[in-house]
Amino acid sequence: MNTAELEHFQHLIHQRLSELEAQSAAGQDAQSVVELDQQAVGRLSRMDALQNQAMAKAQQTRRDTEVHRLRTALTRMDEDEFGYCEDCGEPIAHGRLELDLAATKCVSCASG
Repeated sequence: MNTAELEHFQHLIHQRLSELEAQSAAGQDAQSVVELDQQAVGRLSRMDALQNQAMAKAQQTRRDTEVHRLRTALTRMDEDEFGYCEDCGEPIAHGRLELDLAATKCVSCASG
């Protein structure tokens, strides 16, 4: 992979990390503790709030996982391993990397 291609993917990774950071900041309120105030909120509304809180926490977990994978991809770039399959060592197709910036395996190895 040449320098221009690496810079392209590095730019995409940093852009995605910024998006994830913004989404995490926006989702902080949804993860906050649900107050137990049955005078102001009925039982069903409280159940809805708890369900929304659980979904927000699950979304944050997925974002955290993606952030970790993207940071690992940046580390692989620093080690000149980005874009190469970790199993067979062959180059990973650019189309695959465009779809999943953190891909570590070529299509053949990923499919088993």
